[in-house]
Amino acid sequence: MSAFSDMQDLLADFLTEASDLLDDVDIGLVELEQRPDDAGLLNQVFRGFHTVKGGAGFLEATPLVELCHRGENLLDLLRGGSLRITPEIMDVILAATGEVRRMFSEMERGAMPEAAPAGLLRALEAAAKGEAFDTDLLRGGPSGNETGDAVTAQARAAADPARPGSEPDWLGYYRAAFGDPPGTPAKAVPAREHREGVPPASKPYRPELLAPPAGPAAVAKDATIRVDTARFDQILNLSGEIGLTKNRLSCLRDALLGSRRDDAAAETLDAVFSQLDTLVSDLQSAVMMARMQPVGRVFQKYSRLARDLARQLDKDVELIITGGETEVDKTILDELNDPLVHLIRNAVDHGIETMVERRSVGKPARGTVHLSARQTGDSIVVEVSDDGRGMDPEVIRRKAIEKGVISAEEAAVLDHAHCLQLIFLPGFSTRSEVSDLSGRGVGMDVVKTNIEKLKGQIDIQSSPGMGSHIVISLPLTLAILPVLMLKLVDQPYAIPLSVVREIIPLRQEEMHSVGNNQALTIRGEILPVIDLATLLGRERQEPPSLAVVLAHGDRQLVLGVDGFIGQDEVMIKPLEGIHPRGVAGATLSGDGTLVLVLEMKQLLEGIF
Repeated sequence: MSAFSDMQDLLADFLTEASDLLDDVDIGLVELEQRPDDAGLLNQVFRGFHTVKGGAGFLEATPLVELCHRGENLLDLLRGGSLRITPEIMDVILAATGEVRRMFSEMERGAMPEAAPAGLLRALEAAAKGEAFDTDLLRGGPSGNETGDAVTAQARAAADPARPGSEPDWLGYYRAAFGDPPGTPAKAVPAREHREGVPPASKPYRPELLAPPAGPAAVAKDATIRVDTARFDQILNLSGEIGLTKNRLSCLRDALLGSRRDDAAAETLDAVFSQLDTLVSDLQSAVMMARMQPVGRVFQKYSRLARDLARQLDKDVELIITGGETEVDKTILDELNDPLVHLIRNAVDHGIETMVERRSVGKPARGTVHLSARQTGDSIVVEVSDDGRGMDPEVIRRKAIEKGVISAEEAAVLDHAHCLQLIFLPGFSTRSEVSDLSGRGVGMDVVKTNIEKLKGQIDIQSSPGMGSHIVISLPLTLAILPVLMLKLVDQPYAIPLSVVREIIPLRQEEMHSVGNNQALTIRGEILPVIDLATLLGRERQEPPSLAVVLAHGDRQLVLGVDGFIGQDEVMIKPLEGIHPRGVAGATLSGDGTLVLVLEMKQLLEGIF
């Protein structure tokens, strides 16, 4: 292995650990603003900066070392009591961490990071001397390399009340807190830098190996190991194949036990199968647990997001996080990030009133946004609530009609709960003017779409003047899917167990017509009946004999099928090269038969 390859490995390790440290620094800074006298927390933040600077020095990333050194000096003066923590000082330190994150991104692409904006460096120097500084320095000035990603001040300047119609740079906030959004093409990053005036990183990052500096602060390690999730995916796939083999063995056992030809062999086979069943279950549980991550690590990042948004909107907002120890599959956790950014941003911008407005209605000047998570059965429930102005269903109804989202006739029959659901429709917005922040009617639509992609559900409750409460329910994992195996015209099908409410006999004499549709009355509620054969375009000789009551959005319906095979947990395999409507994938039954796993929401689109 070449020396450069060795350095690349060291660079990757540095960026991984330093990014985690920077996350902790951001979290600590937001907490420190609430607890300025917490010396232990201030020391923790200082050590984080010092450790990042030490690693950057080892890799000869001089611009990063210079920036961290100035930030470290400012934090040291705060530690020594020479300076007191103020919102302005916190702004400049958080702007520095945003710039450090930008440098990390350039190093990750193999380039020496460009120097920090001269204005930001001058602001750090002025703050360290106890001098007042122009906040415009955080976004650069007329000379030198004075642009970049110091988004805190950029957003403040953009949100200047003297500039009508202006809005903060919310995408910049996102980048400062989390880096470029997931899936951003590499070519889009240089394009953004060009637009923002950042010279493209052109110098190849090939520093020579040097001895590490003496006495750098030790990086705290937890009892974890970093493993590529692709390896876990492979293990999980193998465990699924073992599960299918177990199902085949189960069928063989049943056949052998039914023949009663060899009691001793049957008992042995039964014992072996029981052992295999236990091992497979343990293997799948172990792999699933290996993929589980506490939500707190992601949730804590939103503290800075809420803090910065509140500062630029002249609001006082506290984000309260509970249930951070709740664990969820890493894939779901990663995909949950964008919806939560939307929800927290909306809570701070739309939900929480200004301090003057809150005092005028008898509320505390400081608004609160709660973000919580908990496990309920095989689901995780994430809640975002605020004590702000809430939503008026009648206003939502009127806006939906004005924007042509629904007709006046459709809106007239909606109750308050259904009016609130209108905010999830494409094109809906309560804002009359389009801005960089809102008004295009895509935010909550994106939230609901992303949640449904994760096989989850989202619900909202709100009252004018009392705040809003949004509840997201998600499966703990997407890898193993509990399903109900059904029979239709001698062919097995599977549907997600999460949508099944009950199974009852379907007697034709009990059905009746409502308009042009068949219906069944269950415990006084009239439910529409849909034949699965009709949905799949299959012909049948006999009417369905079994009714599966399904949840479809906020309604229930009856699905007519021919028989019930059983309940199972399966791994869904995609159908390579084809994407049939209403088919999520395929799996194998215990006897080796191919079983299509149906996507009921897609099959029922357009029917209700």
